[in-house]
Amino acid sequence: MKLLQALFFPPEQPGGVSSMIPYLQERFTPPRWEMDLFSIPKRVRSKGSGTITFQTFDWTEYAASPIVQKYVQTYLDYIWWTKLRIDQRYDLIHSHHPIVGMAMKDVFPDIPVVQTVHSSYERELILNGRIKEGGPEHKFLVSIYKELEHRTDRLLTVSYSFRDYMAPYVDRPEDIRVIPNGYDEKRFKPVAHENKVAQLVTVCRLVPAKGLDILLKACAKLKQSDVPFVLHIIGDGPIRPELEALAQSLGIYEETIFYGYTLHPEEFMPFFDIFVLPSRAEAFGSVFAEAALCCLALIGSDVGGIPEQIENGVNGLLVPPEDPASLAAALEQLIIDPDFRYTLARSASEQAKSKYSLNRAVHELKKLYLEYQ
Repeated sequence: MKLLQALFFPPEQPGGVSSMIPYLQERFTPPRWEMDLFSIPKRVRSKGSGTITFQTFDWTEYAASPIVQKYVQTYLDYIWWTKLRIDQRYDLIHSHHPIVGMAMKDVFPDIPVVQTVHSSYERELILNGRIKEGGPEHKFLVSIYKELEHRTDRLLTVSYSFRDYMAPYVDRPEDIRVIPNGYDEKRFKPVAHENKVAQLVTVCRLVPAKGLDILLKACAKLKQSDVPFVLHIIGDGPIRPELEALAQSLGIYEETIFYGYTLHPEEFMPFFDIFVLPSRAEAFGSVFAEAALCCLALIGSDVGGIPEQIENGVNGLLVPPEDPASLAAALEQLIIDPDFRYTLARSASEQAKSKYSLNRAVHELKKLYLEYQ
């Protein structure tokens, strides 16, 4: 069976897709399986042209928005790039971005397309202050879900929480299949270590949706209570200057290290003690599974797909979103009680190995793909 994994940006870009897709090829081996990866380079801009028609809604109602215009142009660019670069036949295409799935169906209408929706672009834009909830951009982007349902052969997502999120925007939510991302355990190697001062780490894009302002405020409360820590922030993004300024104003800049973008944070994540990410929204939160496989204690906000990975008090701690005091209390609990921290970390690692292994994901995907043979 000849398969195409169709991505948006190249697989080395950070995020949930890059945590699984590049590692699938070695598990889909000839002669029964043959798999290629495809994506669009970031440099391809404003190449595509033509008329776009969505089958389930009139997108031109929202055409005045620059964000909608850019989305549609990117869609045209992906069609252009696909026609330019793909000259062979596939038995099935697995798309990992809404633009990609629709473009693939435009170019190859007779090939089955399975579509995984990994995250909510509209929620990210709302939380990052770029669009308004209920505004034209929001209405356009949530309309895409029904368009995907209508055009593609199967809709998938990565968490039950996100399936519930998508439900109001599609006709048959019960048909959306949930397959969480899988992780290659060989990439994650826990390291026995003893840090005299607790090392906190977070890995994410530096945008408001990730709640790092809440984390910095919680850490300021730790310092006020004379609880020692070092906070490592791995990632980059548009609000990095604001976060650095906030750390300075809160008096915790000396305790905070901003690394910027790092391609393989899992290589040194095992040397930290606590992974913490107080997101305001999260479809799944792949980085929690990755941190668990590094045998770190987990703290996350009780939103989206995070509670599907963290059972409070069993393999990590859940805190309410937008609540620096609760987050500070959870951090302090794990900092001052290493035995509890290690217990949570071991439990998190065992659960991640059983529920989020790459073998499990591969098994589920193979069964799905064979339905279209």
